[in-house]
Amino acid sequence: MDDILTIFRALADPTRLRIMLLLLKMELAVGELAQILDQSQPRISRHIKILDEAGLAERRKEGSWVFLRPGKTAELETLRRIFRSNKVAQSEQVVRDGAQLSLVRQRRAEMAEQYFTAHAEEWDAIRSLHVSESEVEQAMHLLLKQCELGHLVDIGTGTGRMIELFGANADRVTAVDNSPEMLRLTRAKLEKENIDGETTGGIGEKTELKLGDFNKLPLDDRQANSVILHQVLHYAQNPEIVVSEVSRVLDDNGILLIADFASHEREELRRDHAHARLGFSDDSIGRWFSQNNINLLNTRNLDGGELSVKIWMGQKSGLTQLHPDNSGTSHQNVEQKRKIA
Repeated sequence: MDDILTIFRALADPTRLRIMLLLLKMELAVGELAQILDQSQPRISRHIKILDEAGLAERRKEGSWVFLRPGKTAELETLRRIFRSNKVAQSEQVVRDGAQLSLVRQRRAEMAEQYFTAHAEEWDAIRSLHVSESEVEQAMHLLLKQCELGHLVDIGTGTGRMIELFGANADRVTAVDNSPEMLRLTRAKLEKENIDGETTGGIGEKTELKLGDFNKLPLDDRQANSVILHQVLHYAQNPEIVVSEVSRVLDDNGILLIADFASHEREELRRDHAHARLGFSDDSIGRWFSQNNINLLNTRNLDGGELSVKIWMGQKSGLTQLHPDNSGTSHQNVEQKRKIA
């Protein structure tokens, strides 16, 4: 009874109701909430504290930023149903807040687009400053060499490096990026290396470049047999949505490989390089995999350079067995190569 009373007290304020409506749509920084609600950050923080104590919201500190997301209380599902009603969703205040939320989304997208436009040709070089790419690529090869890639989808293809590395082992390749400049560079690289169709059976002949957003992939359900997210997920404001989209397009037993930074506190990467997330923990990746019917098969931790890199490999609806890795790190491996029907 006390828990229910705490929840009702937490919701007995218009501002806190507005905050919950926004958080159920997307994770937001405290400063973004202050902008949307046109209130001071200290006042917003007091409201957040009450919602946090009620289990309705939870805070996640990342560098100098504090992000808010829905909490873990079971009553949130009831709240979601109430908020979906026309009486709430079409109210004047909710519509106004929704318009301001759209502006926040637009500002985020513009910031990322400006960065990609300015740095498209330097992209590979910028990555190399953070971690040894050769070490990461070797680890990815070791994990994927036992897999039949089938239809490979490279999300956030950038300059097409993953196509170069793994395209030859795939039946077909779809490269997705939301930057026309990046796709232009990928196409130019394929042409320069004479693998864009000039050579019979080349990677270019079986590669399709698609302009699209990783939050809403331009692919049909269950269309992919393998998906790679190489140094891409940290640009996602809502990485759980990206993992959900990957699960949607993956066929049964499909393979997902994510290579990204381990959790860190390098705030300049967000400030100067448009990183939305300062790396990821095993707990976060494991939770998103589990929520989307993806079994975590392998993890790799690669120290070196200025940052550590983690590799997570999962299989949709796959069966796994636990045994030690050759490197001495215990993890889960695919027992046999996955077979493409």
